[in-house]
Amino acid sequence: MSRSVAAELGPELNTALHGEDWREHQEREVREVLARDRMRTWMAEEDGRLQGFVSAAIVDPRRLIGEIAMLAVDPASQRRGIGTELTEVATGWLRESGMRVAFLGTGGDEGHAAARRIYDRAGFTRFPVVQYFKEL
Repeated sequence: MSRSVAAELGPELNTALHGEDWREHQEREVREVLARDRMRTWMAEEDGRLQGFVSAAIVDPRRLIGEIAMLAVDPASQRRGIGTELTEVATGWLRESGMRVAFLGTGGDEGHAAARRIYDRAGFTRFPVVQYFKEL
C-alpha cells in the first residue's frame, strides 16, 4: 500500500501524513477502528493463522446506515475470495441489524485496486469524492 500512496502524494507529503514508517501509522489506524464503540469485527483464519479481518458498525441508527470501517487481507492470502467473504459477513450483519444502507471508503491508488474490485463485485455504488492534501 505505502508505495502506491506515496506515488500519488509524493514522498514529502506522504511522510507528513503517515510518518517515516507507514506501518506504524497503519497499526494505529487499525487499533483506533477496533476500539470504536459498537464496532463488530470478524476474522478469517486458516490453520490458526489470521488471513484477514473486517470491522463494521452502525453509524446512524436513525437513518439506518452502517459502515464497513476496515477490511484487510494478508497479502499472502489475497485473491482467494477472503475479502469477498468478509465483506459479505459484514454487510449481512448490518442488514440483520436493520440497516438499509452500508457505506465504506477506500483509496483510489493502485494499492487499493483489489479492494475496489471487491466492493464493485459486492454491488456497492461508487460516489466520487475528491480530497486534497497540502504540506504546510
